Amino acid sequence: MKHPFIRKKTTIWVLVLVLAYVIGYSIAQRVYPTAATPAAAEANWGLSFQEEGKPPVGNATPEYLKDFNAYYVNETDDKVIYLTFDAGYENGNTDAILDALKKHQAPATFFLVGNYIETSPDLVKRMVAEGHTVGNHTCHHPNMSQISTKEAFEKELKDLEALYEKTTGQPMTKFYRPPQGKYNETNLQMAKDMGYRTFFWSLAYVDWYENDQPTREEAFEKLLGRIHPGAIVLLHSTSKTNGEILDELLTKWEEMGYHFDSLSNLPQ
Repeated sequence: MKHPFIRKKTTIWVLVLVLAYVIGYSIAQRVYPTAATPAAAEANWGLSFQEEGKPPVGNATPEYLKDFNAYYVNETDDKVIYLTFDAGYENGNTDAILDALKKHQAPATFFLVGNYIETSPDLVKRMVAEGHTVGNHTCHHPNMSQISTKEAFEKELKDLEALYEKTTGQPMTKFYRPPQGKYNETNLQMAKDMGYRTFFWSLAYVDWYENDQPTREEAFEKLLGRIHPGAIVLLHSTSKTNGEILDELLTKWEEMGYHFDSLSNLPQ
């Protein structure tokens, strides 16, 4: 039989080892968010805002994402904003959004799906004519993290490329945004292998419910209070609120010392 002191000492060492494992795992999850996750496991893009005027913490670090040509923020002190809009369909707000962008000479990237290009070719052509970029939001807006084969993944992107080129006569810029922000490491590598840069975001708000739109005050509270240098802003062009406030929003950001640039100029 072991001496009571030896049993006590053994128990303490077991507790120390367990505590070390828990702390180590927690640190690994923060520094390497997918380190303990299979490459094919689904992840949802998420943010934690910790200090006003500062970039949020994403559920993957900028350093980790850069290995896959993926980004969610420009780590800079420059008060630059990269405007992006996601659109699955057109409901009458895009003209006002384009008008505001033109007034402020603010370049934007529109991440479109197949339905949008098919039903609103004139608006797509206007985006291009006015110097904006059209990016790939997939052809059918599926949960891409559930697509496991390279062939199926590439088809979603290539079908949209073909539709865009048929509509505009130009090749599509290889910018990709995963629908709903759902992704996995395998997806990120597949997009990189196709020559794409993947873009998440560092500022967004709940603007996509057509019948439950945020008020002007709610929108400004989120979009002014959480803006930060190097922000990649995600807005939905289906939002009536966004169509109504964008001119004023861009003015307020400019009054705060911010300026606008294209994702094409985001440092790699």
